[in-house]
Amino acid sequence: MMSFSFHTPAQECLGFLLRFKRAYYQWAAAGLLGLGAICVHANPSANVEPTPPTEAEIVAAAAKTVSVDPALFTTQNFQWKDAARDREVPVKIYLPVEPLKAGAVPMVVFSHGIGGSRDGYSYLGRYFAAHGYASLHVQHVGSDRQIWRGNPLSLVSRLSDAAQDIEALNRVKDVKFAVDRLLVEPVGKVINARRLVAAGHSYGANTTMLLAGAKVDTNGSTVSVKDPRFSAAILISAPPFYGFGDPLKIVSGIDVPTLHITAMADDIQIPGYSSGVDDRLVLYQATGAATRAAKFLAVFKDGSHSMFTDRMGTGGAAHNPKVKVATRQLALAFLNWLTARDSVALDAWSGQNAALLARFEKTVF
Repeated sequence: MMSFSFHTPAQECLGFLLRFKRAYYQWAAAGLLGLGAICVHANPSANVEPTPPTEAEIVAAAAKTVSVDPALFTTQNFQWKDAARDREVPVKIYLPVEPLKAGAVPMVVFSHGIGGSRDGYSYLGRYFAAHGYASLHVQHVGSDRQIWRGNPLSLVSRLSDAAQDIEALNRVKDVKFAVDRLLVEPVGKVINARRLVAAGHSYGANTTMLLAGAKVDTNGSTVSVKDPRFSAAILISAPPFYGFGDPLKIVSGIDVPTLHITAMADDIQIPGYSSGVDDRLVLYQATGAATRAAKFLAVFKDGSHSMFTDRMGTGGAAHNPKVKVATRQLALAFLNWLTARDSVALDAWSGQNAALLARFEKTVF
């Protein structure tokens, strides 16, 4: 049985509250209290008692930090159905603004984590489109936000069902179907089908690895569902293929360039399963080991697993938006590197974000 890892909003609730409290007091000590000292110095008789920002105010400020000018991109939603599987495939595409030339726009195809939707990871989609890349976000109905709805007592069962091999393979088929369908739609005429990049977070990173050439042995046979149309892969918080042994055997044959993004506190913790940053590092080392494919690794300090979603506040109220901004800048530099094969921008990124990083590494043969 193929089993894949996942995370839930509930698992991080307590951790978020503790990290938020710690981050707030650090921020207050360095910022508001310092401002208060200046005010007291200006007027010694004043008794300044700064009002701490509310959680809503902090989240709003963070959202503003990662916002993108809406004049720089457009979006379209499609509600497709794969008749062969009798399965809905909702998608959302972010596009650069017109005029767009036929076959000129490269595209990222993004797969969400468990419990997500086509509306997620918008901070990436908007940014990519504003910088000339289409971003197609595919919703996987067997492991999407519907999981959170229904009887709470059966949530664990729904999560378990969503992590089984049939859903894992259906997610790959969702992506392939979405690309096929998009390219025959009027909007697809602007897409450069030779410049497609697969991307995903968490469970979506598993989906992306399979599309990029990961192979797993199950029931006495090797499952290989690579889509050769993808010329690279972006893997955010990639979990191991749980229960399938040595990652080297699974991902060493990936022969396209990969970008791996994680954080020191990128932890998945659910009953019976846990996965941390060490798993992401093992996957990075194993990826493309047999093919010598180029690969890049960025490990942020601290953080959390869900920090890379659209959720604000997780992983630190101040840290979260900074990592989002850095993540999308790194992804864009990687996308541009695929064409120019010039790592100057990637090297510059690591220097500019040194304060956020625990580790940055590139392996280019």
